[in-house]
Amino acid sequence: MVTLCWCGVASCGISGNSGRPGLEVGCLRSLHCFEATLDMDQKVLKRLVESISKSVNFKKSEIECLIRIFHNVVGRGDMKLANAGLDRNTFRVILHSIFGMTDDVLMNRVFFAFDKDNDNYINVKEWVKGLSVFLRGTFEEKLKFCFEVYYFNGDGYISRERIYDMLKTSLHQQSPEEEADEGIRELVDIALKKMDYDNDGRISFADFERAVKEDRLLLEVFGPCLPDAKVFLEPVIYTFTQITVQGL
Repeated sequence: MVTLCWCGVASCGISGNSGRPGLEVGCLRSLHCFEATLDMDQKVLKRLVESISKSVNFKKSEIECLIRIFHNVVGRGDMKLANAGLDRNTFRVILHSIFGMTDDVLMNRVFFAFDKDNDNYINVKEWVKGLSVFLRGTFEEKLKFCFEVYYFNGDGYISRERIYDMLKTSLHQQSPEEEADEGIRELVDIALKKMDYDNDGRISFADFERAVKEDRLLLEVFGPCLPDAKVFLEPVIYTFTQITVQGL
């Protein structure tokens, strides 16, 4: 059991239970991370904040808070910050407890979308940069992120088989298995008909980009992999939240 101080996961103006499991929201006008404050080398921290700030959509104060939270979650006081990392199970707990994600397949894929160096750990830079897209990404950044979550085999395409697997996982079917499979296959055909512009039986990034730009509701067509947008619409998202996450 680990107590976390979380900043920037929900917008001001939301109080009480936001509908996300394990999350209670309270808003402050200034950003503080008392629970996440550790004995960190301030020079190292400052250099890290400076280097990350050039490529994210957070203010420096927010970056520092996220770094402290990361260090607290990892919980390795004897390890250099640059070498520390979140494993997949810990990250999945965060996705579920903070963002309400429940789809095992998509949570794994979000993990790999954060893990840019493919070492099966999310380091501090990947953590902040991933959250920048996750929470404050531009439309183009989120479009690329969702596509990266949806294609599985590294070839840069979303195949018919993968579309089927994702829809089968994300849709809760009440009908018999044969009927459910038939219905999912029909949805796969509809998706390909709408999004496969070059008719090669798979969806490339160019296909996905064109389809989503024509209809933005298709951004998460194969399953939710971003936070609920309405939580983050407020102009100020300085949020001080204390949660207890089981299993970290």
